[in-house]
Amino acid sequence: MSIRRGIVAGLAAGALLFAAACSTSDDSGGGDGDGDGSAPAKTSDIRIDVITHGAPGDSFWDVVKAGAEKAGDDLAVDLHYQSDPDPGAQSTLIDGAVADGTDGLVISMANPDGLEASIKAAVSAGVPVITINSGIDDWQAFGAITHVGQSETVAGEAAGQQMNDAGVTEAICVIQEAGNVALEERCRAAASTFDGNMKNLQTDNADLQGSQSTIEAQLQANDKIDGILTLGGDMAGAAVGAVEASGRDIPIGTFDLNAEVAQNVLDGKLLFAIDQQPYVQGYLGVTGIYLKAINGNDIGGGQPINSGPAIITADNAEAVLGFAKGGTR
Repeated sequence: MSIRRGIVAGLAAGALLFAAACSTSDDSGGGDGDGDGSAPAKTSDIRIDVITHGAPGDSFWDVVKAGAEKAGDDLAVDLHYQSDPDPGAQSTLIDGAVADGTDGLVISMANPDGLEASIKAAVSAGVPVITINSGIDDWQAFGAITHVGQSETVAGEAAGQQMNDAGVTEAICVIQEAGNVALEERCRAAASTFDGNMKNLQTDNADLQGSQSTIEAQLQANDKIDGILTLGGDMAGAAVGAVEASGRDIPIGTFDLNAEVAQNVLDGKLLFAIDQQPYVQGYLGVTGIYLKAINGNDIGGGQPINSGPAIITADNAEAVLGFAKGGTR
């Protein structure tokens, strides 16, 4: 049952964090929160649905999920996390959550056109929406409260400059999800600040071995390539394997961070990683919906909330490696 169906009254649940800090009692206590000394209404009656386009086994989305679930635990809400890389299936998940009485949605929009109808229908039904990760150009038009993520334009421009600093003149930008507008913008923005030539290469994040072979073939076909930019941590590993197989010394930069990426940066196998801090996206997305549910807050002030970019190099990779190994960076 959800707060939109009348279970949670007023602002009683606003005392959650203070109560949690001052009490060791479990969640079994009830109360109507009317000021008579009884316990506040349980925030477990607030249902929040996180629906992303993450593919199964993608380490990046594991971190987003971890952040969302930590917020769910900290706030004691009824959290539901689901994902599907197909925009049609993702729309079905959104529609289903609304039908089930969710109190709020946290949604990633890799394919805004495919999700527009479902998101607008949710907003029209009175369900608050916060977008995360992808969708920075469309969240406002769709009626969301805010967007938590990074500007892919700013991040891409920074990546292009990093490639310049490394002396790269001929680069490939590896796109691992077809139709993902955020990834396309990363490559476009990187090319805009890159002084050399940069071409896009389509791969498939669901087939990393095949993607490695695709990158290897590109290196064999063009011996002028002296730089690679990947757009995800798992694909960065495939690029490292491709370069090692080629026997060439080619600098690789990547977007997104995981333990392997951080270690490879430390070991000199990767030049840099641009970290959009996916844990923050999951955590703040859920927290924003929670605040809307219990207190009517609209976070962001009508602007997106930047979770990144943070540039990880050999100078600071060790500082984040432990967190990455723990699944939170």
